[in-house]
Amino acid sequence: MELAAGGAGPGPGQAALGRGGLEVLQHTVGSLLASYGWYILLAAVAIYLLMQKVSQSLAAGPRGRAGAADAAVEPDVVVRRQEALAAARLRMQEELNAQAERYKEKQRQLEEEKRRQKIAMWESMQEGKSYKGNLKLNQHELESGASTSSAVPKSKPNKKPLRGGYNPLSGEGGGTCSWRPGR
Repeated sequence: MELAAGGAGPGPGQAALGRGGLEVLQHTVGSLLASYGWYILLAAVAIYLLMQKVSQSLAAGPRGRAGAADAAVEPDVVVRRQEALAAARLRMQEELNAQAERYKEKQRQLEEEKRRQKIAMWESMQEGKSYKGNLKLNQHELESGASTSSAVPKSKPNKKPLRGGYNPLSGEGGGTCSWRPGR
């Protein structure tokens, strides 16, 4: 304190020490920036972006809580929404049950028809008739009864072969292009 009270300025030794410390600091910071400058820059940008995200999430927090408070204020809206959801689920379940019943009924009818065919086949075998022919007749009767619009079966027209007698190795019947080996 006495030195400061006397009004005497810093001596030449202290000025040289301050200037030397400043040069050492400048040299150290310069070498760090030269060696790790890009890494420091990228880290600073990442920290900045992280801070922006955190501040946005903190700002969005109270707004989200206000939405929850609105839902708590109007419970009748929530109750109506849940009732509508339950009614929709009930309708869908009823439709599904009806479809299942229709499917079961179709399966029962098919099983009954198969059972009848087997009984008819067994009876025809007991009588000594051909059961396969009888089965085909029964199926044909069922198909014709099911589709009345096509009562007459269509016969296939006689088709001629596309290339009658064509043999590429013999060179006959090929048409306009034919190759013959030279002499």
